[in-house]
Amino acid sequence: MNDLSQTRPPSAEAIARALTQAVHEHRVLPGMKLSEDEVGEIFGVGRTVVRQALRALAHQGLLTIERNRGAFVSRPSVKEAREVFEARALLEPRTARAAAERTTAYDIALLERHIDLEHAALDADQTGVALNLSGQFHIEIARIADQATIADFIRQLVSRSSLVIALYWRRRNALCESHAHHALVKALRTRDGATAEDLMKGHLLDLLSQLDLRAQPDAKLSLRDALGR
Repeated sequence: MNDLSQTRPPSAEAIARALTQAVHEHRVLPGMKLSEDEVGEIFGVGRTVVRQALRALAHQGLLTIERNRGAFVSRPSVKEAREVFEARALLEPRTARAAAERTTAYDIALLERHIDLEHAALDADQTGVALNLSGQFHIEIARIADQATIADFIRQLVSRSSLVIALYWRRRNALCESHAHHALVKALRTRDGATAEDLMKGHLLDLLSQLDLRAQPDAKLSLRDALGR
C-alpha cells in the first residue's frame, strides 16, 4: 500500500521549519526576498499556506513583511547587532551557572554530541550547518538550566544572532570555537557554576569582538538554489 503521507504537500509549520533552518544555516541570507509565489511553487502549496509560514518567521523576527513589497529576510542594523550580543552576554552567563547546578550525564552526552557534529560540519566546510548547531548548543544549555522564560528569550536571541553573523562576521572564527564549547562542557560536568558563568561571558564577548559591524551589501542569490530545490 502506498504511503499517502509522502505525496501530501507540506504544512505551513513544516515550511516554516525548513525556511528557518535555511536562514540559520546561511543558505537564505539577510535581505533576500521570499516571494509568496516562488515559495509556493518550491514547496507545492497555495498562497494561504505560504502566508501562514511567512507570518511564523516574521513572528520569530527572521522576516520583515513590508506592505506592497512582500517578505524579506531581516537585516539587523549595527545597533541591533550589538544589542543582541550584549543581551546574550547578560542572560547566558547566569544561565550557564544554573545549568551547572542541574546538569545530568544525559545532558553532558547531548552537548558533546553537538560538539562532534559541529566539528564534522566544519571539516566538511559546512559553516552554516556548524553555525546552526552552535546556536542549538547554547539553547540546550538554557534548557538544562530549567528557566523556561529566560530560555525563550535566549532562543530568540540565538535566532537573531544567525542573521547578525551572516551580515557582519569578519572571519570563520565568528562561529563558536570548539575549545570554548569544550571548556563549557567541562565546567558543567564538574558542576563548577562560577567557571561556567565566566566562560560563557568571555565566549560571547569574544564573538562580538569578531564581528565587523559595518553596513553590508545585499546578497544576490536564488531562493530555489538556496533551498536546494
